[in-house]
Order: sequence, then C-alpha cells, then structure tokens
Amino acid sequence: MQERTIERLVHEMTAQGLSRRQLIQRAAALGISAPAVAAAMSRIAPTAGAQERPTLRIGQNAADLASLDPHYAAGTQDRALVDMVFNGLIRFKPGDSSQFEPDLATNVPEPTMDGGKQVWTFTLRDNVQVHKTAKSDAYSLTADDVVFSFKKAANADTSAYASDYAGITVAKVDDKTVTFTLDAPLSPTLFLPKVANYSGGYVVPQKAYEALGADDFKTAPAGTGPFKFDSYTPQNSVTLVANDDFYRGAPKLAGIDYRYIEEASSRESALLAGDLDVINGLPEGQWVDKMNTSDGVKADVFGVGEAVFLCVNVTAKPFDDSRVRQAIALALSRESHLALFGAPVGEPIFSVVPAQLMPGGLTEDQAKEAGVISEQNVDQAKQLLAEAGSPDGFAVKLVTSQMDDYRRNYEAMQEELNAIGVKIDLQVVQHAAMHDLIRKGTNPLVIYVAFRPTADTYLTQFFTTEGGVTNFSHYTAIDDTVAKARATTDADAQAALWRDANTQILKDYAAYPFLIKNLIYARSDKVDYGHELKSVVQLYPGIDETTSIGS
Repeated sequence: MQERTIERLVHEMTAQGLSRRQLIQRAAALGISAPAVAAAMSRIAPTAGAQERPTLRIGQNAADLASLDPHYAAGTQDRALVDMVFNGLIRFKPGDSSQFEPDLATNVPEPTMDGGKQVWTFTLRDNVQVHKTAKSDAYSLTADDVVFSFKKAANADTSAYASDYAGITVAKVDDKTVTFTLDAPLSPTLFLPKVANYSGGYVVPQKAYEALGADDFKTAPAGTGPFKFDSYTPQNSVTLVANDDFYRGAPKLAGIDYRYIEEASSRESALLAGDLDVINGLPEGQWVDKMNTSDGVKADVFGVGEAVFLCVNVTAKPFDDSRVRQAIALALSRESHLALFGAPVGEPIFSVVPAQLMPGGLTEDQAKEAGVISEQNVDQAKQLLAEAGSPDGFAVKLVTSQMDDYRRNYEAMQEELNAIGVKIDLQVVQHAAMHDLIRKGTNPLVIYVAFRPTADTYLTQFFTTEGGVTNFSHYTAIDDTVAKARATTDADAQAALWRDANTQILKDYAAYPFLIKNLIYARSDKVDYGHELKSVVQLYPGIDETTSIGS
C-alpha cells in the first residue's frame, strides 16, 4: 500500500481517538504491518498537536474531482475544497454572502479616480504564509503573488474566468500594496466579487504554482487557507490537514477527509452510522424532514440557491428556428421541475437571473407584464413544430451528469418533450465529463445548475459573446445591453438594463428558467460550522478554522 494512503488511514484512525495499540490492531486488519504504521506515525509526528483534534469527514455527491486550481474549479465538489485551501483579497462573510469583509487584505477599500480610470488599492496583511509543498517551502505572501494570480486569472490559457478581468490592470506598488486599475469604472456590486473568495478571485501563490506546475497543481494545490492539501486518491478522496500557521489562528480541526460518494443512500447510511460527519444531502423536502427526525442528525437548508435553467442553442438545427424553440418552451412545466425537489428546497424563478437573490432578475409579476411566461401547452407546441417542418417531431442526443440536480431535470425534460414528439436519447456520464462535453458543444439543449454572484455574471457567461464555451445558447442579442449595464454605476439603471436583457432572452426562447435549488447538507449534531448558515456562494456549508466537532 502506498505510503500516502497509509498516512491517510493513520490520520483518520488517530482522529477517531484510537490508542497506539488499537490503531496497530485496526491497521493489521486492513493488511498494514505494524512497522508501516510506526513509520507513518513518525512521518506525521510534526502534526502531533493536530492529532488531538478531530478530523471532519465529508461525503460529497461526486465521483471525483475535476480541478483544484481555483481558476478552473467549477463543479460544487471542487469549489468546496478550493475554499478551504485558498483565500481572496476580501471574502464573503462566512455563512452570509450578502456581506464582504477583509481577508488577505487589511480592509475593503473605496475606489478613487486617476486620469479618468478607476483605481482600487489593497494593502496586504503581514502574517500570511503560503503552504509548503513537495517542491516548494512555505513563505510569506507578497504583492508579487497577488499580481501573478490575477494575471493568471485574466489569461484564457490559464483560467476559465479570464473574461471577468478584461479591462483591468493589476500592479505592485510595494511588497504589501496592489492596485487594480479599471479602464471603465465598475460599481462595487460588480467589482468586489472579482477579488473575493470565488472563482478567479482566489489568490494562487506564484512560487508554489510554478514549482508544482500547472498540471500537478490541479490535483495537489497550495494556497494560504486554514487547511493544506495532503493527499489525493482518484475517485475516492482528498485529505487536507490543518494549517496551524493560518493567519486567523490554528483550525479547531485536525483536517478534512473529503470523500467522493455518488450514491445518496450510501452517504446517508454513512452519516447515520457515524462514519461521516457531513454529507451533501438529497435535494428533497421529504429527505430534509427525514433527517431532522433522525437521532443525532441535523439537515440544513440554506442559500445561495443555484439557478436551474435550460439553454437552447439558437444556431443548431432545428433549434435555429424560433418556432421550434417556442415549442420546447411550451412543452415544459416549471411546476413539474419544482415538484422534483419540493419546499423548502425549490423555489420558482422567472428569468435566468434569480430575482429573489440579486438585482436584475424578473419577478413573476414583471415576467407576466413583459409577456415572457410560457405556460405549458402541448397542442400549441405540436402545431409550432408542424409549422417548422417537423410534424412528427425529431430525435436529439444529450448527455447529463449522474448528479441528482442534473439527472432529474434532464429526465423530467425528456418526458415533457416526448409528449410533443421530441425524442431525447439521454446518456448519463460522470459530472466532470458532462461539464467537458457540454463545453465542446455536445448538447444543443443544456440544463445548467449554477450560482453566480451578480446578474452581469449570469448574463455574460451564459448569453453573450464574452461567455465563450459557457454560452451554450450561442446567443449574442444582449451583448450591447449587458455592456451598457456594466458601464453605469447607477444601481437602479443597472438593474433595469439587466431586466431588459433577461426579457429579451426569454422573448427569443434562448432559455427557460425553472427554479432555484437551495443547498441541502446534513451533519452530525456535534458539528458546529462556526457560523450561522444563511448563504454560502461556494455551495457548501463553509468549513474554516472555526469549525469544530463536539464530544
């Protein structure tokens, strides 16, 4: 058995409170010799203080990781791990994403104007240590790391979020000061998420990244966060250990045992048996009730809700005909998709931008007034298909993730479209594979589940030329409207333009908004996240140095 695997097992069993003798006996039952256990304990001796603390065991709804480079991490299974390892200049307040507070920076600054350009100046903390890796030593974070990271985030060759940083120049003033100069001023609503602990805003340390290399960094990253990468077992788990040099203080946990468990029933059984402490739950109201009546278990329902919406490729035949797209919309039922989840998990939305989460979305009344709510009408849908030259319907091949959020919605759509003669040949693939395939244009109909921090991000990434591979609709009609909204710092005018863009998308049948799905996690009632759960943009409860497990 590989040394790192033995170390992981020793970490886990030690965290369970086993004595040395018990640990050796348990290891022997797993085929690990006593000398191998002793050697592993010797290697991890420097973290002996951490061994007295428990390790938090998380069961995640995924088959494997995709990328732990934060500038590529997109799936929920990756975003959670990235959040424990990395930091932004500022952060969404733990448990409440409606507020910002300083993180690597000492404060949240106000912008200034210089030569017609907007400038944001950040001063870095003095006591931030970059994690040690197998190929680089620990060192103090400097402005060079921040500049490197944001240039990496802005480069399409090294980041999936490069478009977010167009027109922004980042520069070092001194070792502890960095400036961001914007060609066009942005409101705080639009700028601050770009430098917060989300997507491209996570700071990737230069020396660690260059020492490891881009490929290795995706599965063995190094940041500045409360937990350090320890090991990765493909299609099984990632192990993190406490960063006792963390600038906010040593974590209350020894580390994180992050396990990939696709089957919801397996995660549930492990939680109820005490083999896991936290699990990604089943997105059903009934399941929430079931967990909350189980001994020693608590289910948490919290935001931010992820929007579930359909993107229709307006350039792919036969969907390039607006009558076909309208027929698709008329075949769908928002209520049927909501019923897959039930309250309080699912809430209806009437534009891709969820009005209940941020400015710029359409409420039900606003959508009705604009005439963009499509009520299910199978007969009218069939008539439109006939007018478009497909009286008998047609067939289409699609892929879906094995994850419940995707698979259930695709299967519901498969049944709905079958009623109008549109036959979907649906293939279930691993979550990471689905993300890769849909970005290559496999699906002319893409159901996507996503949270984005602003209306601009939703609209830009999914419905403008700038969106690139995530503009699954290949839709460009709102480019000018989105650009105009971005250029104004008047909040009311900005929101009105975003509503106009949402209305146009729906009038052109480039998308169909279903619902927002709140986050569902269950935990042992001994687990204390360290904050109240209201909303978390990283789509998990938020594990940090304050998280603990009681006795």
